[in-house]
Amino acid sequence: MEPKNSSWQEKAAAKRESVLSKIQPKWRLSPTDLDRAANRRDLTGGYVEEFLAPEETSIISLDSVALVEGIKQGKLCSVRVTESFCKAAAIAHQIDNCLHEIFFEQALQRASYLDEYYAKNETTVGPLHGLPISLKDQFHVKGVDTTMGYVGWIGSNLGIKDPSQAHKIESQITSELLSLGAVLYCKTSLPQTLLLGETKNNIIGETLNPNNQNLSCGGSSGGEGALQALRGSTLGVGTDIGGSVRIPAAFNGIFSLKPTPERVSYRDVANNNPGENTYRSTVGFLSTSIDGLNLILKSVLSTNPWLRDPAVVPIPFRHDVFDAYSSRGSLETGKPLKFGVLWSDNVVGLHPPILRGLHMTVDAVRKSGHKVVDWTPPPQKDAKRVHVSFLFADGAHDIHAQLDLSGEPLISDLEETLALRPPIGLLEYQDLTLQGLEYEAKYSDYWNSTADEDGQIVDAVIMPVAPHAAVIPGKYYHTAYTEVLNLLNYSVVVIPITKADKNIDTFDHSYTPLNDIDEKNWKAYDPEIYHGGPVGLQIVGRKFEEEKVLAIAKIVCAALKKASKN
Repeated sequence: MEPKNSSWQEKAAAKRESVLSKIQPKWRLSPTDLDRAANRRDLTGGYVEEFLAPEETSIISLDSVALVEGIKQGKLCSVRVTESFCKAAAIAHQIDNCLHEIFFEQALQRASYLDEYYAKNETTVGPLHGLPISLKDQFHVKGVDTTMGYVGWIGSNLGIKDPSQAHKIESQITSELLSLGAVLYCKTSLPQTLLLGETKNNIIGETLNPNNQNLSCGGSSGGEGALQALRGSTLGVGTDIGGSVRIPAAFNGIFSLKPTPERVSYRDVANNNPGENTYRSTVGFLSTSIDGLNLILKSVLSTNPWLRDPAVVPIPFRHDVFDAYSSRGSLETGKPLKFGVLWSDNVVGLHPPILRGLHMTVDAVRKSGHKVVDWTPPPQKDAKRVHVSFLFADGAHDIHAQLDLSGEPLISDLEETLALRPPIGLLEYQDLTLQGLEYEAKYSDYWNSTADEDGQIVDAVIMPVAPHAAVIPGKYYHTAYTEVLNLLNYSVVVIPITKADKNIDTFDHSYTPLNDIDEKNWKAYDPEIYHGGPVGLQIVGRKFEEEKVLAIAKIVCAALKKASKN
């Protein structure tokens, strides 16, 4: 730990070196390899595999369910799986700055224990036995820092009130994952304050998009997205208060689940302005597969988290709901689904890759026999205005209290929006609460009205995550496509659709911007720069409909796969 009188810059530099020092020398990349990585557009796939043995490549190519099944059947061992993902994560961090904490030795000891347990008992500890799971740097792990991107919390755990508890605290979900047999091995990068759709802070600098280094990996669970794009993880835990598990999933070509808050435990998780709980942040999950999301939600809920966290609603995983909606993927056995599709929020229009992704998805589900109708809900701009007011309700006092611990400044992206100001008054806060409730009621009424014409209510909504593919850093101008769903507390799955293609997604010179922000967004589109940027979409259900949206998202994925073959 750095002396207290050292500058914030010195503390940050020492932390960076400390993290790198935890990478085994044999896993270190040469200066030549690092230069080569810095000059590549796409870091995914073959580039990372150059540094792995064939067996390691084979292991990290498997998704979560295949890994736990392989371990359960004795075809894989926890140590070998863990070592492979630790090595891949080490490479990922060296080429893309995606980790805040490395605890590979702790992970390998844990994996060794799990292998011994399996050998002795001929059974697994639980459904996640031996599976490496990465964590966003908000989740406390014993013996490990939780800085949440703040220099002032280096050497401790953000949010603890008693300094003697440093490195002794453990988030409830961390305990649950360990009880289920998971192996925890690293914590991933996030933006300073969490309130940014990119990943930048004064400790690690910036995490870029491994698919295209001209673009951002998203935020605030951006390190998770980047790590999974580089196959350094197949399953991770993040949080979402404005799009923070959905944006990185869409930007990195992976999957995510944003549950309704209170479905999963947030107890003892570091957070920004934790006293604002009118519209709460939620724990969410990111994975390289839709089945990985199903696996972790089902597993975590099997621990009955509501018994330890009174904020969690006591709803076990509903297999009957998941199975009922899954059966509707086949028109021979189930009733066709009805989808709403949001083509625009009429504030900021969609770049060509996103519009093409929507058309691909709509065409695929229609060809599979499902219904699609246009979705024209109450204006999203109203929801965004109310939601942002809550995010900034304390006048950024909590954020500046964390900055003052070290004297570090706000990163340049946030200097204006998060300048210290007086908090809003109680009466204004209460009025905003009523406005939020009114918007929720209007949206619910609109959803119910979709049954008026044909007697069938919309099952799920297909909508953009953002008006662009993975974004050019500094050009994320409009976040309403995700924020509206935080105000509504809806359940959402993000699925990957395609990638921007400069030969198809050409600039539309005939487009007339709707307003100044739309004009800025439209002018930011450059087919050459965006080429290869992932495109993801949201599959939206209502409150506490996680099982339903997981099942429907899987049906949509199957429809897209079938359409691509045809």
